[in-house]
Amino acid sequence: MMNYSYHSVTLDEKLCKGCTNCIKRCPTQAIRVREGKARIISERCTDCGECIRVCPHRAKRAIFDSFDRLGDFAHTVALPAPALYGQFNNLSDIDYVLTGLLDMGFDEIFEVSKCAELISDATRKLMKAGKLKTPVISSACPVIARMISVRFPDLIENVLPLISPMHSAAKLAKARAHERTGIAEDQIGVFFISPCPAKVTDSKNPIGTERSYIDGVLSISDIYPRLLERMNKISSPKVAAESGIIGVSWANSGGEASALIREQYLAADGMENVMAVLSQLEDERLTGLDFIELNACPGGCVGGVLTVENPFVAKARIQKLRKYLPVSLNHVGEEDELAAFSWDRPLEYAGVMKLSDDIGDAMRMMTEIDELTGKLPDLDCGSCGAPSCRTHAEDVVTGQAKLNDCIFILREQMGAAGGVE
Repeated sequence: MMNYSYHSVTLDEKLCKGCTNCIKRCPTQAIRVREGKARIISERCTDCGECIRVCPHRAKRAIFDSFDRLGDFAHTVALPAPALYGQFNNLSDIDYVLTGLLDMGFDEIFEVSKCAELISDATRKLMKAGKLKTPVISSACPVIARMISVRFPDLIENVLPLISPMHSAAKLAKARAHERTGIAEDQIGVFFISPCPAKVTDSKNPIGTERSYIDGVLSISDIYPRLLERMNKISSPKVAAESGIIGVSWANSGGEASALIREQYLAADGMENVMAVLSQLEDERLTGLDFIELNACPGGCVGGVLTVENPFVAKARIQKLRKYLPVSLNHVGEEDELAAFSWDRPLEYAGVMKLSDDIGDAMRMMTEIDELTGKLPDLDCGSCGAPSCRTHAEDVVTGQAKLNDCIFILREQMGAAGGVE
């Protein structure tokens, strides 16, 4: 079973006001408000960052590494996510960003968009050979893979069994740096520059692979000021870019799907839309599709909570940047190279939403939940500290809450006792 012990999304109880904004937006119902403070149910959390996005008190935060960690290694490699390129105004040459990263202190750059092109090519080959169950669901967004593992286990077989561009880039970057320098791999620090907390978590608990080659994850928002300062001083950038339109387009929703050169695809972004698509897929209400690309963040990776720019502005910048690029510079070669991108650990059902491992107990609890739900007001107001009346009933049955935590039930009880007229 997958390990969900590490999370990059954290809660600062001192800042939490118990406002219930987060419980209503969490797609896995992983948050409750108890005794005036939010509580995150660790095993249900997918680190999507939605609670960070909606918290008005900044009580939800993402953990990421400090830039100072570069000093822990003899040689460092930066892995910029293609979403990074959408953060800068009037950018017409990616080499300015890559040169700026080198000037900041990195010894090498390995673009994640390079591996995005390789994954796109590998996907095309596998689909052409008929080796994938359709509709194929992209595995690039770790939130979606974990969401399916937690809430939609019937769709696990549809998930693309290829490691993400982030992980494949880290593996190739470390091997290339070792070959070039002769420095031991444990002294080569590979740092992903991330737009979202989910990829921080995925660097620790990787999906589809037993080992992560990522040594640290930096936030786009954290490095942006110093990178911009360096870029503004560059008169003639070094020629460093090794990817084209296909790889860079992965920053935006639909970029991966359109690269497959197939008409029957669907691309959706934002948790509300993603959940609707997954529900319809589970109910077999979506047919005739070859490929489905789902991104937890609005607009795609450009909408991650660790970015600095409005996602729609960043998306437009990526679109503009595309016209200066070749179509693609990277392709998968022989069969053994294709195998190098395949999962070595399958996605598994997390089982965290089960009421009980015993079927009889689970059925009994489900009956009790149905009965209690019928007694509740069906308002889903969140005042009880649970996201809906049904989840409140579930909490009562599992011993995590009391029925009269619902203010309407409490009012009825007090009225029956003569306390309220």
